[in-house]
Amino acid sequence: MRILVTGANGQLGNEMQVLAKENPQHTYYFTDVEELDICNEEAVWAFIAEKRIELIVNCAAYTAVDMAEDNQELAHKLNSIAPGVLARAAQSNGAAIIQISTDYVFDGTAHLPYTEDCEPCPDSVYGFTKLEGEQEVMNNCENAVVIRTAWLYSTFGNNFVKTMIRLGKERDNLGVVFDQIGTPTYANDLARAIYTIINKGVVRGVYHFSNEGVCSWYDFTVAIHRLAGVASCKVRPLHTAEYPAKANRPAYSVLDKTKIKTIFGIEIPHWEESLGRCIEKL
Repeated sequence: MRILVTGANGQLGNEMQVLAKENPQHTYYFTDVEELDICNEEAVWAFIAEKRIELIVNCAAYTAVDMAEDNQELAHKLNSIAPGVLARAAQSNGAAIIQISTDYVFDGTAHLPYTEDCEPCPDSVYGFTKLEGEQEVMNNCENAVVIRTAWLYSTFGNNFVKTMIRLGKERDNLGVVFDQIGTPTYANDLARAIYTIINKGVVRGVYHFSNEGVCSWYDFTVAIHRLAGVASCKVRPLHTAEYPAKANRPAYSVLDKTKIKTIFGIEIPHWEESLGRCIEKL
């Protein structure tokens, strides 16, 4: 299959490149904005037609959650308009599309894990624009999959895991929010799940994927420090109110993964097991 992966320089895009070596039966086009501006409709259509693309994996997004509150136009362009451009081009060329979305499409007021049937109710510009991107993809391409994920980290790029290791080595103590609950996701596990969907065949729909288990950002940090051997830094639990941020975060955004596990036969590791694997590579 001829596959286009956008946002190839990001955490997930890089993990897709790593795992491409395990899936040599496909032909890949890994692009970032330098190679293909996904906001440029003409360029996208030309690229997909010329390369005879059969599947698009859109890993590109505006993910700076707080900055999105001020840069609404750019967030809307990358998270809402661009997925629509890709979906229409895919549909026109008989291709499929896998769009990556987020737990931020929910406001986090639930107390049970969110299923794909739960009504989205975003509470931030980032969440709103990502939800619009989902709708653009599902409305404009028949062979479309949306995967919502959460708390993504990897050995690539800047992320929470790397930041906590660095701060843990620089400081004696660190305050981390304990009243926001979710599940970390190792981008390598998500990339593996995407390849399973590619190889088994796209089944249209919205799916949830994160690692298994549940924790707070505080618990996550304690585990990061333990696994990375950071012993000199005391981690203190903070209330969200003590750590003011421009954008609202969901207080509870645990995703129910039953659907993706059932339909594609995917086995998902516990978040702590995956965190250990990531830290070993760091």
